[in-house]
Amino acid sequence: MTDLAIAANGLRKSYGDKTVLDGVDLAVPEGTIFSLLGPNGAGKTTAVKILSTLITADGGQAQVAGHDLSTDPRSVRAAIGVTGQFSAVDGLITGEENMLLMADLHHLPTREGRRIAAELLERFDLTDAADKPASTYSGGMKRRLDIAMTLVGDPSIIFLDEPTTGLDPRARHNLWQIIRELVTGGVTVFLTTQYLEEADQLADRIAVLHHGTLAAEGTPDQLKRLIPGGHIQLRFTEPAAYRDAAATLIDTTRDDDSLTLRLAGDGSQRHLRTTLDRLDAAGIEADELTVHTPDLDDVFFALTGDTAAGIPDQPKENAR
Repeated sequence: MTDLAIAANGLRKSYGDKTVLDGVDLAVPEGTIFSLLGPNGAGKTTAVKILSTLITADGGQAQVAGHDLSTDPRSVRAAIGVTGQFSAVDGLITGEENMLLMADLHHLPTREGRRIAAELLERFDLTDAADKPASTYSGGMKRRLDIAMTLVGDPSIIFLDEPTTGLDPRARHNLWQIIRELVTGGVTVFLTTQYLEEADQLADRIAVLHHGTLAAEGTPDQLKRLIPGGHIQLRFTEPAAYRDAAATLIDTTRDDDSLTLRLAGDGSQRHLRTTLDRLDAAGIEADELTVHTPDLDDVFFALTGDTAAGIPDQPKENAR
C-alpha cells in the first residue's frame, strides 16, 4: 500500500459565522500531484494554510509527512515547502541573495548554502540573472525563483497555491515542466489552481471543493466520467456502410449530410470495445472514429454551479 504524504480527516474551519471548511477528508499518496479545485472563496487557501501549519483548524485531524499537525508542527514545517499566491521574492535584492537568505533561514552552513543556491539557480535556468535585482525579473522568472527558494530546505512535500496565476502561456507551460520534474524526483506536490487545464495536465488526483466540502474526488478521467455528455462519433465515406452502421448500433444520432453517427457513452474502454465488436460482427468499418468525453470545465460547473456568491475564504488581504 502506498504511503500517504498527507492524510486529513474532518478538517473544519470557520471565520465568524462563515464556515469555510466543513469536515474535509484528504488522502495524498507520496510522490504524486494532488490538485484541489474550487471557485473563489471555496476554501482552497485555507486548506493549504492549515496543512502547512500557518493557521490551526477548528476541528479534525491531519498528518503531514507522517507528523501530526497539532502535536508536532515543527517536524511538519521541516518537511514541507510553501509557495503562496503572493511571491515571497524580495525585489530589492538579487536572485542569488534571495536564495542565500533562504539558506540562512534554514540555518545552513555558509559553504553549503552557497552550493545549494548555485545548484538551484542553475536548475531553474536563473544563473545568468542571479546577480540582477529580482525586481527586474519577468513574472515567470520570479515564479521560478520563488519555487527555487522553496526547495532550499529540501522539502519532501511542496504546497503550490495557485502558482501560475498571472503568467503567460509559455511561462505557465515551463512551470508545469518544473512541477513534473519535482515529482519525478520524489517530491509530493499539493496544488491549488483555478486553471482547469492545469489540473488536467498535472494532477494524478483531483478534489473539487465546494461550500466547504468535497463535491467529488478522483483521477481526471474518473471525474470526467461523472458527467453525462460523452459520446463516440463515427464518420463514413460510403453511404451503404453508414446506413448499415445506423441499423446495427442502437440509440445513435444521425447526420445524413456528413454521414456521421453519434453514440452516447461514458468514454470507457469497455463501451468502446462493445461498439467496435458490434461493427466487426456486422463487417462494418468506419473511416474515422473519435471518442469525446466531458472536460474538467464541464465537471467543475456541474459540481459547483454558479458560485459567485459562495462562502468567502479567509480575506485575501489577510493572506498577504
